[in-house]
Amino acid sequence: MTKDIYNVLFLCTGNSARSIIAEAIMNREGMGKFKAYSAGSRPGSAPHPYTLDLLRGLHHDTGFARSKSWDEFASSDAPQMDFVFTVCDNAAAEECPFWPGQPMTAHWGVPDPVKVEGPEAVKRLAFAETYRMLRSRISIFVSLPLGSLDRMALQRNLDDIGKSAVKAD
Repeated sequence: MTKDIYNVLFLCTGNSARSIIAEAIMNREGMGKFKAYSAGSRPGSAPHPYTLDLLRGLHHDTGFARSKSWDEFASSDAPQMDFVFTVCDNAAAEECPFWPGQPMTAHWGVPDPVKVEGPEAVKRLAFAETYRMLRSRISIFVSLPLGSLDRMALQRNLDDIGKSAVKAD
């Protein structure tokens, strides 16, 4: 696989936290080699406010952030994806639409911070932990030698990234 820019789609159910966080991280960590997008199978009306607060606090531009359906990326006029990653169990268990061009796919599930209950500090910590886990996985991914890996080796690497227990720094 050798391209100037790889398109990456992160999928989740609601497209309000994990997939949007992953999109922001990839667009920063990818250093111009990756263009990230996010979507959901049943998107909510807007990104979760804690998602936007966290991203702004970490100096990410949030102008891109909106909840959208994965149908936007399955149409013929959508950008062709090179990679599609599910970041939650619900999206991984659902039947995904057909992605033109046969992108590489993997499941990189992380716990849903939106479902965490308790005081505000506990909830915000869950969002920060989601960011940390996704950033770790994305950092590993963007440093893979994509130009020198055959498709099978790349798939093994993608699957291994999703299975790895991401340790705290």
